[in-house]
Amino acid sequence: MKKILVADPLNPEAFDELKLISDFDVTLKTGMDENELVSTIPGFHSIVVRGATKVTQKVIEASTDLELIVRAGIGLDNIDVSAAKAKGIEVANTPSATTISVAEHTFGLMIGAVRNHGKANLSMKAHKWEKKALSGTELYEKTLGIIGSGRIGLAVAQRAIAFGMNVVAYDIIPIKTDLNIKQVSLDDLLAQSDIISLHLPLTPETKHVISEAEFDKMKDGVIIVNASRGGIIDEAALLQALESGKVRAAAIDVFEKEPPEDFALIDHPNILATPHIGAAAKEGQKRAGFEVVRILKEKLSGK
Repeated sequence: MKKILVADPLNPEAFDELKLISDFDVTLKTGMDENELVSTIPGFHSIVVRGATKVTQKVIEASTDLELIVRAGIGLDNIDVSAAKAKGIEVANTPSATTISVAEHTFGLMIGAVRNHGKANLSMKAHKWEKKALSGTELYEKTLGIIGSGRIGLAVAQRAIAFGMNVVAYDIIPIKTDLNIKQVSLDDLLAQSDIISLHLPLTPETKHVISEAEFDKMKDGVIIVNASRGGIIDEAALLQALESGKVRAAAIDVFEKEPPEDFALIDHPNILATPHIGAAAKEGQKRAGFEVVRILKEKLSGK
């Protein structure tokens, strides 16, 4: 019997299926901080998390029987992968389950940014009618620069092309797609793009990949969209670029510190902000939940 600790909520249908597997003893215990997780983890063979629970080195070292850590989602920045690897613990995630959810949210942020949806909503709720002050621009025939052309980046590109946009992309590996995308250098992308959307994991190499030097290379009045990971953009540099007018607007779903403690960036009038909800669509979470069940069955039960 394998003991499974579900430390963040899973899709209810997937969780019910998980509980029916005869080889598994499933415990649901959410909202744990590091100390509570350290005292809870001994004896469990697998832990399932989403984005809230942090599986730190201290947690991993406290485990006694842990074989598998499963993240119901894409990024692994809330898991100390190196510590897990050092202890022989496998780490798995569900990289394709929420692709559509995040791509659609990204595109919604993009439209909201170019058409001032955030400002217009707040204005209306303040009982104002600022029609003339809230004109925007179209996406049609604008150049979208996509930094990171994995599943989500390409899904965003597909939607952009349907809107009549020109798409250029930067990635450290050759981009394999039938879509009409031109792969360019990062400097060329920064110089050409009217809108830039980031789709990168957070690693030591990608931290602050967009900072003051990169903003200097962009067009005046560029739009920035980030629904991937906080920390990829230097938030202080972004705020400076917004204040100077270099960046016309930014739509941000992810932040260096979550939840944020400093709201200076979020309070800027040209920021459209959401609280890391890119993957928070029911359909995507259902796919992620059932993918977690599949991984657990494959890795731990042999079924």
